[in-house]
Amino acid sequence: MAWIGARALIVDSDLPQADVLVVLGGSANYIERSGAAAEIFKAGRVKKIILTNDGQQSGWSNAEQRNPLFVERALTELQRQGISNDRIEILDNVVSSTRDEAILLRTTAANHGWHSLLVLTSPYHSRRALWTFHREFEGSGVLVGLTSVRNGRQTPSPWFWWLSPAGWRMVAGEYVKFIYYRIRN
Repeated sequence: MAWIGARALIVDSDLPQADVLVVLGGSANYIERSGAAAEIFKAGRVKKIILTNDGQQSGWSNAEQRNPLFVERALTELQRQGISNDRIEILDNVVSSTRDEAILLRTTAANHGWHSLLVLTSPYHSRRALWTFHREFEGSGVLVGLTSVRNGRQTPSPWFWWLSPAGWRMVAGEYVKFIYYRIRN
């Protein structure tokens, strides 16, 4: 039952090519998301990577002598993987929800003339993210696809998520958020 509950949250609506790849905030999941973004970029599927900013600070960085934002850590991780600065853009507006990200990106897509975007997020967030983006982009003429990272060290397997507190936050918490989104929006 735990596996079914986790798998029901995971969807995929991948695009083979897109104008941009949008890496959703996700704070502590920046390592997995940045790694997947670099793979997609290096495969030539997108020309640019867009990072949204959830305004969350990460832990202490001895190198920087401060607590950088997670979006800054994501930028550093992408650079470390060989993506040049001119191919990465951090959106200025701080967002606090998936819906905020979708609204900001609809405006940004219109301003930049993007015709397609591929959204990258964590697996358990994919169903709600896709639903939210399709809803916000309805009638915009912009094609929205979604892909998610593979389960790894930051995202527990659908088989074992229930064995860790992080798994409960990701899976059970996502059901609460999805129900809230459906009722509220």
